[in-house]
Amino acid sequence: MRLALRTATWCGGLFALLVAVAVGSATIGPVSIGYVAVAKAGLNTLGGPIFDFTVSGQTQFIVGQLRLPRIALAATVGFALAAAGTVMQGFFRNPMADPSIIGVSSGASVGAVAAIAFPALVPVGLRTAAFATALVSAFAVYAIATEDGRTPVATLLLAGVAVQTLLGAVTSYLLLESGDSLREAMYWLMGNLHAATWREVELAFPPAVLAFLVLLAFARDLNVLLLGEEDAHALGVSVERTKRLLLALASLVTAAAVAVAGVIGFVGLIVPHAMRLLVGPDHRILLPTSALAGASFLVVADAVASHGPGELPVGIVTAAVGAPFFLYLLRDREVHAL
Repeated sequence: MRLALRTATWCGGLFALLVAVAVGSATIGPVSIGYVAVAKAGLNTLGGPIFDFTVSGQTQFIVGQLRLPRIALAATVGFALAAAGTVMQGFFRNPMADPSIIGVSSGASVGAVAAIAFPALVPVGLRTAAFATALVSAFAVYAIATEDGRTPVATLLLAGVAVQTLLGAVTSYLLLESGDSLREAMYWLMGNLHAATWREVELAFPPAVLAFLVLLAFARDLNVLLLGEEDAHALGVSVERTKRLLLALASLVTAAAVAVAGVIGFVGLIVPHAMRLLVGPDHRILLPTSALAGASFLVVADAVASHGPGELPVGIVTAAVGAPFFLYLLRDREVHAL
């Protein structure tokens, strides 16, 4: 009961923070809009026939069709990456793990760059290509690391590193051959939410939320896996089945996020680690709080990226913030094995 109350309190506070940063971000732009007008236009957009507040047509269009989709996509991607990062850090029992550790982001990069540079050869479109190659890469890493029905964590990690290196080489070759598409490909690889629409939100939100709910149901099993596979088995956890499920869902969540936003680093690494310092290692509270904190973090990062003197890919901002923070944790001896 105490854990449920603590989880509800933290999640309620973080959700309120997400709403606050979303409204604040929507007020900023070439056309300045007040908080009350943003709230009314946002409720009109999200509430459908329920709300019908009076705002100007210009305000309704700017908030509902330009700013809110980008904010919603940033929140969805941040939510997904932080949730996947939390699972990966618990799975590998290592705070250095992140969602891309088994090659999902590298695989998505190959598909996306190929679709940008050679659209005639990859006619399925950028997002579909990125999503498909991300999942194929994750499956390949799993297949390489699995033998006789068992998937040792150390082997999985090494296979992930090897496949990431190979896919990085393929991506580099595709960039060399991309010609006039080089700038567009590089921009995608840096991670960006430019020109986001509700369509991208519709593509990323359902798989992210559904996979998160299933992961949350396995939070207790993830806690038990922290004790080691032998102890987890002795306590009644179907270790290999649980590992397969966790990997599949974390890969699905990451692939959905990367497919619509490009490669955005450090969200799935820094946010779960920071929340672990605040709420502890119990995944029943760590997973939902990390996901909500990741959503707020990426909304803020994208606001900084998009409202500066020149718009930057949001991946540059997350790296600029995340790397110094992580170095600080290292210096402060806060990074240790789980």
